[in-house]
Amino acid sequence: MNVLVVGIVMLLVGVMPVWAQGDPAGVPWNQLSPGEQQLLQRFSDTWDQLPPRKQHRLRNGAQQWGTMTPEERQEAKQRFKQWRSLPPEQQQQLRERYQQFRQLPPEQRESVRNARRWFRSLPPEQRKELREKFQSMSPEERRAYRRELRRQYGGAGGGQPSEENSSR
Repeated sequence: MNVLVVGIVMLLVGVMPVWAQGDPAGVPWNQLSPGEQQLLQRFSDTWDQLPPRKQHRLRNGAQQWGTMTPEERQEAKQRFKQWRSLPPEQQQQLRERYQQFRQLPPEQRESVRNARRWFRSLPPEQRKELREKFQSMSPEERRAYRRELRRQYGGAGGGQPSEENSSR
């Protein structure tokens, strides 16, 4: 099986909520669908030795992979390649940011998601300009700039970054 795909499944499992990981009994290999078995073939010889929680996480990741469109899979592969190229310190920093994100109230998480969608919808040149401008600002300037963007693009639901992340 493609190492890249397995790596992506493992990244997907890293973001699965704890409640979605199933009961602690584990998943017998023969209960996996043929598609899941094919995707997780790399683990077939050691599946029974994996902790039940990891079995559930891998299965959930494989199920999520199975629901993706070809475009989503390609994007996931690209993100995984980028992830693997990051230094360990930066990977750790991103893990910590993700944990901070998960601790936000649902409305704030949605606001962050909207801001990300808005930013990704911009042309690459405009994203680059915004990044450079933002990086040169102080935290207070960033907060003021975000407030201005919200006013320009429609308030709280306008997809702009939240105040909580203004120092990033």
